[in-house]
Amino acid sequence: METIQYKCPNCGGELQYKADKQKFGCDYCLSEFTDEEIKQIFSETENTDLSQNVDETVEDDGFSNGNLYSCSSCGAEIMSDGNTAATFCVYCHCPVILKGRLSGDYRPSKVIPFSITREKALETFKETIGKKKFTPTDFQSDQTLEKMTGLYVPFWLADCKVKADMDAIGKHIRTWRSGNYRYTETKEYAVSRNADITFNGVPADGASKIDDALMDAIEPFDYNKIEDFSMSYLSGFLADRYDVNKGDVFPRIRQKVDDGSRNILRNSITGYSSVSVSRFNNNIMSTNWNYALLPVWFMTYNYQGKMYEFAVNGQTGKLVGNPPLSVKKLVAFGIGLAVVIAVLFGIGGMLLS
Repeated sequence: METIQYKCPNCGGELQYKADKQKFGCDYCLSEFTDEEIKQIFSETENTDLSQNVDETVEDDGFSNGNLYSCSSCGAEIMSDGNTAATFCVYCHCPVILKGRLSGDYRPSKVIPFSITREKALETFKETIGKKKFTPTDFQSDQTLEKMTGLYVPFWLADCKVKADMDAIGKHIRTWRSGNYRYTETKEYAVSRNADITFNGVPADGASKIDDALMDAIEPFDYNKIEDFSMSYLSGFLADRYDVNKGDVFPRIRQKVDDGSRNILRNSITGYSSVSVSRFNNNIMSTNWNYALLPVWFMTYNYQGKMYEFAVNGQTGKLVGNPPLSVKKLVAFGIGLAVVIAVLFGIGGMLLS
Protein backbone atom coordinates (compact mmCIF):
# COMPACT_ATOMS: atom_id res chain seq x y z
CA MET A 1 0.00 0.00 0.00
CA GLU A 2 1.22 3.51 -0.86
CA THR A 3 2.68 5.88 1.71
CA ILE A 4 3.36 9.59 1.44
CA GLN A 5 6.29 11.44 2.97
CA TYR A 6 7.11 15.12 2.71
CA LYS A 7 10.84 15.60 2.09
CA CYS A 8 12.80 18.83 2.30
CA PRO A 9 13.53 20.02 -1.27
CA ASN A 10 16.90 21.37 -0.08
CA CYS A 11 18.46 18.43 1.76
CA GLY A 12 16.01 15.52 1.54
CA GLY A 13 15.30 15.43 5.27
CA GLU A 14 11.79 14.88 6.52
CA LEU A 15 9.53 17.90 6.84
CA GLN A 16 7.32 18.30 9.88
CA TYR A 17 4.66 20.85 10.73
CA LYS A 18 6.01 23.20 13.44
CA ALA A 19 3.14 24.32 15.64
CA ASP A 20 5.03 27.24 17.21
CA LYS A 21 5.92 28.78 13.84
CA GLN A 22 2.86 27.62 11.89
CA LYS A 23 5.26 26.52 9.19
CA PHE A 24 6.81 23.34 7.89
CA GLY A 25 10.40 22.85 8.96
CA CYS A 26 13.38 20.60 8.35
CA ASP A 27 15.43 19.72 11.44
CA TYR A 28 18.50 18.96 9.32
CA CYS A 29 19.09 22.10 7.24
CA LEU A 30 16.63 24.30 9.21
CA SER A 31 14.71 25.27 6.07
CA GLU A 32 11.16 26.57 6.63
CA PHE A 33 8.17 26.65 4.30
CA THR A 34 4.66 28.09 4.52
CA ASP A 35 1.66 25.91 3.80
CA GLU A 36 1.19 27.65 0.43
CA GLU A 37 4.81 26.92 -0.50
CA ILE A 38 4.37 23.27 0.48
CA LYS A 39 1.27 22.98 -1.67
CA GLN A 40 3.20 24.38 -4.63
CA ILE A 41 6.30 22.24 -4.09
CA PHE A 42 4.25 19.08 -3.59
CA SER A 43 1.44 19.98 -5.98
CA GLU A 44 1.33 16.47 -7.44
CA THR A 45 0.89 14.93 -4.00
CA GLU A 46 -1.56 17.60 -2.84
CA ASN A 47 -3.71 17.11 -5.93
CA THR A 48 -3.89 13.34 -5.51
CA ASP A 49 -7.40 12.08 -6.19
CA LEU A 50 -8.74 10.73 -2.91
CA SER A 51 -12.36 10.58 -3.99
CA GLN A 52 -12.44 6.79 -4.32
CA ASN A 53 -12.31 4.36 -1.42
CA VAL A 54 -9.24 2.14 -1.33
CA ASP A 55 -10.18 -1.48 -0.65
CA GLU A 56 -8.40 -3.29 2.15
CA THR A 57 -8.82 -6.98 1.47
CA VAL A 58 -7.88 -9.84 3.78
CA GLU A 59 -5.14 -12.27 2.79
CA ASP A 60 -5.20 -16.05 3.33
CA ASP A 61 -3.04 -15.67 6.46
CA GLY A 62 -5.76 -13.59 8.10
CA PHE A 63 -3.94 -10.25 7.87
CA SER A 64 -5.35 -7.29 5.97
CA ASN A 65 -2.99 -6.23 3.19
CA GLY A 66 -4.40 -2.74 3.76
CA ASN A 67 -2.57 -2.76 7.09
CA LEU A 68 0.84 -3.33 5.48
CA TYR A 69 2.72 -0.32 4.13
CA SER A 70 6.30 0.24 3.04
CA CYS A 71 8.36 3.19 4.28
CA SER A 72 9.57 5.14 1.25
CA SER A 73 12.66 6.31 3.18
CA CYS A 74 14.16 3.02 4.38
CA GLY A 75 11.91 0.40 2.75
CA ALA A 76 10.88 -1.13 6.07
CA GLU A 77 7.43 -2.66 6.40
CA ILE A 78 4.97 -0.63 8.44
CA MET A 79 2.22 -2.48 10.25
CA SER A 80 -0.73 -0.44 11.43
CA ASP A 81 -4.19 -0.95 12.83
CA GLY A 82 -7.16 -0.38 10.57
CA ASN A 83 -7.78 3.25 11.57
CA THR A 84 -4.28 4.74 11.57
CA ALA A 85 -3.90 7.46 8.92
CA ALA A 86 -0.52 8.92 9.88
CA THR A 87 2.30 7.41 11.94
CA PHE A 88 6.08 7.02 12.14
CA CYS A 89 8.38 4.33 10.77
CA VAL A 90 9.68 2.36 13.76
CA TYR A 91 13.04 1.87 12.03
CA CYS A 92 14.03 5.27 10.63
CA HIS A 93 11.46 7.28 12.65
CA CYS A 94 10.38 9.26 9.58
CA PRO A 95 6.77 10.53 9.57
CA VAL A 96 4.59 8.50 7.24
CA ILE A 97 1.10 9.25 5.89
CA LEU A 98 -0.95 6.21 4.86
CA LYS A 99 -2.64 7.50 1.75
CA GLY A 100 -5.29 4.78 1.48
CA ARG A 101 -6.69 5.62 4.92
CA LEU A 102 -7.65 9.11 3.74
CA SER A 103 -9.54 8.22 0.59
CA GLY A 104 -13.21 8.18 -0.36
CA ASP A 105 -15.56 8.42 2.61
CA TYR A 106 -12.55 8.74 4.91
CA ARG A 107 -11.15 11.87 3.29
CA PRO A 108 -11.50 14.76 5.76
CA SER A 109 -12.80 18.04 4.43
CA LYS A 110 -11.27 20.20 7.17
CA VAL A 111 -8.33 20.26 9.57
CA ILE A 112 -7.23 22.51 12.43
CA PRO A 113 -3.41 22.51 12.55
CA PHE A 114 -1.56 22.19 15.85
CA SER A 115 -0.86 25.56 17.50
CA ILE A 116 0.52 24.17 20.77
CA THR A 117 3.93 22.50 20.69
CA ARG A 118 4.73 19.34 22.61
CA GLU A 119 6.99 21.38 24.91
CA LYS A 120 4.16 23.79 25.69
CA ALA A 121 1.73 20.91 26.29
CA LEU A 122 4.21 19.32 28.71
CA GLU A 123 4.72 22.66 30.45
CA THR A 124 0.96 23.01 30.94
CA PHE A 125 0.76 19.45 32.24
CA LYS A 126 3.62 19.91 34.72
CA GLU A 127 2.29 23.25 35.96
CA THR A 128 -1.20 21.87 36.57
CA ILE A 129 -0.27 18.47 37.96
CA GLY A 130 2.53 19.99 40.07
CA LYS A 131 -0.15 21.53 42.28
CA LYS A 132 -1.48 18.06 43.10
CA LYS A 133 0.35 16.87 46.22
CA PHE A 134 -0.82 13.27 46.34
CA THR A 135 0.02 11.96 42.87
CA PRO A 136 2.39 8.97 42.52
CA THR A 137 6.08 9.84 42.63
CA ASP A 138 6.81 8.68 39.07
CA PHE A 139 3.77 10.41 37.63
CA GLN A 140 5.87 13.29 36.29
CA SER A 141 8.96 11.25 35.49
CA ASP A 142 10.65 11.54 32.10
CA GLN A 143 9.57 7.98 31.33
CA THR A 144 5.92 8.95 31.82
CA LEU A 145 6.08 12.33 30.09
CA GLU A 146 7.76 10.92 26.98
CA LYS A 147 4.45 9.17 26.22
CA MET A 148 2.76 12.46 25.32
CA THR A 149 1.88 12.20 21.66
CA GLY A 150 0.32 14.56 19.12
CA LEU A 151 -2.74 13.02 17.48
CA TYR A 152 -5.20 14.33 14.92
CA VAL A 153 -8.53 13.04 16.21
CA PRO A 154 -11.39 12.43 13.75
CA PHE A 155 -14.38 14.66 14.50
CA TRP A 156 -17.80 15.09 12.98
CA LEU A 157 -18.82 18.76 12.83
CA ALA A 158 -22.55 19.31 12.38
CA ASP A 159 -24.23 22.50 11.15
CA CYS A 160 -27.80 22.31 12.45
CA LYS A 161 -30.83 24.46 11.78
CA VAL A 162 -33.44 24.12 14.50
CA LYS A 163 -36.84 25.41 15.52
CA ALA A 164 -37.15 25.83 19.26
CA ASP A 165 -39.98 27.03 21.48
CA MET A 166 -40.42 27.39 25.22
CA ASP A 167 -43.19 28.21 27.69
CA ALA A 168 -42.38 29.50 31.14
CA ILE A 169 -43.82 31.24 34.18
CA GLY A 170 -42.14 34.50 35.10
CA LYS A 171 -42.67 35.92 38.57
CA HIS A 172 -42.39 39.48 39.82
CA ILE A 173 -41.99 39.49 43.59
CA ARG A 174 -42.24 42.72 45.56
CA THR A 175 -41.90 43.03 49.33
CA TRP A 176 -42.35 45.99 51.67
CA ARG A 177 -42.92 46.75 55.30
CA SER A 178 -45.75 48.82 56.78
CA GLY A 179 -45.83 49.30 60.50
CA ASN A 180 -45.30 45.95 62.18
CA TYR A 181 -46.21 43.99 59.08
CA ARG A 182 -44.15 42.76 56.11
CA TYR A 183 -46.03 42.32 52.83
CA THR A 184 -45.15 40.24 49.77
CA GLU A 185 -46.82 40.65 46.38
CA THR A 186 -46.29 38.00 43.70
CA LYS A 187 -47.41 38.47 40.11
CA GLU A 188 -47.15 35.61 37.61
CA TYR A 189 -46.84 36.03 33.86
CA ALA A 190 -47.09 33.47 31.06
CA VAL A 191 -43.97 33.81 28.92
CA SER A 192 -43.38 32.22 25.51
CA ARG A 193 -40.33 32.16 23.30
CA ASN A 194 -39.72 30.66 19.87
CA ALA A 195 -36.78 30.99 17.54
CA ASP A 196 -35.06 29.67 14.44
CA ILE A 197 -31.48 28.96 15.50
CA THR A 198 -28.44 27.90 13.49
CA PHE A 199 -25.61 26.00 15.19
CA ASN A 200 -22.35 25.77 13.28
CA GLY A 201 -19.69 23.14 13.87
CA VAL A 202 -21.25 21.18 16.72
CA PRO A 203 -18.48 18.62 17.42
CA ALA A 204 -18.47 14.92 18.31
CA ASP A 205 -15.40 12.72 17.98
CA GLY A 206 -15.61 9.71 15.69
CA ALA A 207 -13.00 7.51 17.41
CA SER A 208 -14.32 4.60 19.48
CA LYS A 209 -11.06 4.09 21.37
CA ILE A 210 -11.09 7.63 22.81
CA ASP A 211 -13.31 8.51 25.75
CA ASP A 212 -16.15 10.77 24.57
CA ALA A 213 -16.27 12.69 27.85
CA LEU A 214 -12.56 13.50 27.53
CA MET A 215 -13.08 14.92 24.04
CA ASP A 216 -16.15 16.90 25.11
CA ALA A 217 -14.13 18.38 27.98
CA ILE A 218 -11.33 19.83 25.81
CA GLU A 219 -13.76 21.84 23.70
CA PRO A 220 -14.13 24.41 22.33
CA PHE A 221 -11.96 24.67 19.23
CA ASP A 222 -11.62 27.95 17.35
CA TYR A 223 -13.08 27.36 13.90
CA ASN A 224 -11.68 30.67 12.67
CA LYS A 225 -8.40 28.77 12.33
CA ILE A 226 -9.84 25.79 10.45
CA GLU A 227 -8.28 24.96 7.08
CA ASP A 228 -9.22 22.92 4.04
CA PHE A 229 -7.72 19.48 4.50
CA SER A 230 -4.18 18.90 3.31
CA MET A 231 -2.19 15.75 4.02
CA SER A 232 0.89 17.87 4.68
CA TYR A 233 -0.47 19.02 8.07
CA LEU A 234 -0.25 15.41 9.30
CA SER A 235 3.50 15.16 8.76
CA GLY A 236 5.15 14.70 12.16
CA PHE A 237 1.99 13.67 14.00
CA LEU A 238 -0.19 10.63 14.41
CA ALA A 239 -3.66 10.63 12.88
CA ASP A 240 -6.66 8.32 12.99
CA ARG A 241 -9.61 8.01 10.69
CA TYR A 242 -13.11 7.66 12.08
CA ASP A 243 -14.65 4.33 13.04
CA VAL A 244 -17.85 5.81 14.48
CA ASN A 245 -20.08 7.17 11.72
CA LYS A 246 -22.16 10.32 11.81
CA GLY A 247 -25.37 8.39 12.40
CA ASP A 248 -23.94 6.94 15.60
CA VAL A 249 -22.72 10.31 16.92
CA PHE A 250 -25.99 12.09 16.09
CA PRO A 251 -27.52 11.49 19.58
CA ARG A 252 -24.56 13.36 21.08
CA ILE A 253 -25.00 16.18 18.55
CA ARG A 254 -28.72 16.34 19.33
CA GLN A 255 -28.06 16.61 23.06
CA LYS A 256 -25.63 19.49 22.55
CA VAL A 257 -28.05 21.29 20.25
CA ASP A 258 -30.92 20.76 22.69
CA ASP A 259 -28.85 22.15 25.56
CA GLY A 260 -27.75 25.11 23.46
CA SER A 261 -31.28 25.94 22.30
CA ARG A 262 -32.65 25.68 25.82
CA ASN A 263 -29.97 28.05 27.14
CA ILE A 264 -30.55 30.59 24.35
CA LEU A 265 -34.30 30.73 24.94
CA ARG A 266 -34.01 30.68 28.72
CA ASN A 267 -31.42 33.48 28.74
CA SER A 268 -33.70 35.63 26.58
CA ILE A 269 -36.26 35.74 29.40
CA THR A 270 -35.14 38.58 31.62
CA GLY A 271 -36.62 41.10 34.00
CA TYR A 272 -38.32 38.62 36.35
CA SER A 273 -37.56 37.70 39.95
CA SER A 274 -37.69 34.03 38.97
CA VAL A 275 -38.49 31.94 35.91
CA SER A 276 -39.80 28.37 35.80
CA VAL A 277 -39.73 26.56 32.44
CA SER A 278 -42.92 24.55 31.94
CA ARG A 279 -42.37 23.30 28.38
CA PHE A 280 -39.48 23.13 25.93
CA ASN A 281 -39.42 21.72 22.41
CA ASN A 282 -36.56 21.60 19.95
CA ASN A 283 -36.70 20.22 16.40
CA ILE A 284 -33.62 19.81 14.19
CA MET A 285 -34.84 20.69 10.71
CA SER A 286 -31.64 20.02 8.75
CA THR A 287 -28.04 18.97 9.34
CA ASN A 288 -24.96 19.45 7.20
CA TRP A 289 -21.83 17.50 8.10
CA ASN A 290 -18.10 18.10 7.87
CA TYR A 291 -15.52 15.45 8.64
CA ALA A 292 -12.47 17.09 10.23
CA LEU A 293 -9.24 16.22 12.00
CA LEU A 294 -8.65 18.22 15.20
CA PRO A 295 -5.36 18.45 17.17
CA VAL A 296 -4.94 16.81 20.58
CA TRP A 297 -1.89 16.00 22.71
CA PHE A 298 -2.45 12.68 24.51
CA MET A 299 -0.82 10.97 27.45
CA THR A 300 -1.79 7.79 29.31
CA TYR A 301 -0.62 6.54 32.70
CA ASN A 302 -1.14 3.07 34.13
CA TYR A 303 -1.47 3.05 37.92
CA GLN A 304 -2.32 -0.11 39.84
CA GLY A 305 -3.97 -1.67 36.81
CA LYS A 306 -6.12 1.35 35.94
CA MET A 307 -5.46 3.50 32.89
CA TYR A 308 -5.60 7.29 33.33
CA GLU A 309 -5.96 9.46 30.22
CA PHE A 310 -4.97 13.10 29.77
CA ALA A 311 -5.58 15.36 26.82
CA VAL A 312 -4.36 18.83 25.89
CA ASN A 313 -6.23 20.77 23.23
CA GLY A 314 -3.58 21.15 20.52
CA GLN A 315 -5.00 24.54 19.54
CA THR A 316 -5.90 26.23 22.83
CA GLY A 317 -3.74 24.38 25.39
CA LYS A 318 -6.69 23.39 27.60
CA LEU A 319 -5.79 20.36 29.77
CA VAL A 320 -8.28 17.76 30.96
CA GLY A 321 -7.86 14.53 32.93
CA ASN A 322 -7.99 13.35 36.53
CA PRO A 323 -4.65 12.25 38.03
CA PRO A 324 -4.41 9.17 40.27
CA LEU A 325 -3.93 9.46 44.01
CA SER A 326 -1.02 7.72 45.71
CA VAL A 327 -2.29 5.62 48.60
CA LYS A 328 1.17 5.70 50.21
CA LYS A 329 1.27 9.51 50.17
CA LEU A 330 -2.26 9.75 51.56
CA VAL A 331 -1.44 7.32 54.38
CA ALA A 332 1.83 9.11 55.14
CA PHE A 333 0.01 12.46 55.23
CA GLY A 334 -2.66 11.01 57.55
CA ILE A 335 -0.05 9.61 59.92
CA GLY A 336 1.90 12.89 59.91
CA LEU A 337 -1.26 14.86 60.62
CA ALA A 338 -2.19 12.51 63.47
CA VAL A 339 1.28 12.94 65.01
CA VAL A 340 1.04 16.74 64.80
CA ILE A 341 -2.42 16.71 66.44
CA ALA A 342 -1.17 14.37 69.19
CA VAL A 343 1.82 16.64 69.88
CA LEU A 344 -0.41 19.71 70.04
CA PHE A 345 -2.80 18.02 72.45
CA GLY A 346 0.16 16.92 74.56
CA ILE A 347 1.53 20.44 74.73
CA GLY A 348 -1.92 21.77 75.52
CA GLY A 349 -2.30 19.26 78.37
CA MET A 350 1.07 20.23 79.83
CA LEU A 351 0.15 23.92 79.80
CA LEU A 352 -3.13 23.24 81.58
CA SER A 353 -1.59 21.02 84.26
